[in-house]
Amino acid sequence: MWRQTIITLRPRPRGFHLITDELLGHLPELRQCEVGLLHLWLRHTSASLTINENADGAVRRDFERFFNRLVPQDQPGYEHDYEGPDDLPAHFKASLLGCQVSLPIQAGRLALGTWQGIYLGEHRDQGGSRQVVATLHGMAS
Repeated sequence: MWRQTIITLRPRPRGFHLITDELLGHLPELRQCEVGLLHLWLRHTSASLTINENADGAVRRDFERFFNRLVPQDQPGYEHDYEGPDDLPAHFKASLLGCQVSLPIQAGRLALGTWQGIYLGEHRDQGGSRQVVATLHGMAS
């Protein structure tokens, strides 16, 4: 089975957001997949996808604090500021984390660990809605 869909995520403020349930809500056919892979590709250069802690919201807040220290805004010497002071730092953060993840599927479910979830890293102050291309490949049950 091959399925591909474009999922439009609701707009979120700057920060790291757990989006696992929102993505799965758009992928009911995943439940029919006995074994396979789900590939997620974020179609943006100022946001990111990553896998991490799904239970304690403090982890997501700490991620935001860490990346803001690593890539601060308003640094002199950069040219790319067409869309504001958060623009180039957002591109740096997105490149560090990446725009894609591939996840195994077992028995109609993502084979995530107990404490794992999919994060959207929104690196702009007002990034707007984001699109994810979800490609499902697997053996139907």
